[in-house]
Amino acid sequence: MANPILAVVISFFLPGIGSVYAGKVMMGIVIFIVALILAALQLYIGWIAYILYLIVWAYGLYDAYTTAKATEVEA
Repeated sequence: MANPILAVVISFFLPGIGSVYAGKVMMGIVIFIVALILAALQLYIGWIAYILYLIVWAYGLYDAYTTAKATEVEA
């Protein structure tokens, strides 16, 4: 049983890791790797990578919350 607020806080600082905490390990790893790649690409393609990073980051927050909320209801 994962706490939705804690999942969002974790995902706020480490995109994707909140999803791992909530139980979606593969999705969390994918979000984390994509966020790392986009963060590195900011040096090369600038604001486009930054906007894509923000989208992935926001989705990571959403996914962590909804997954934790679903496991909370089931328990």
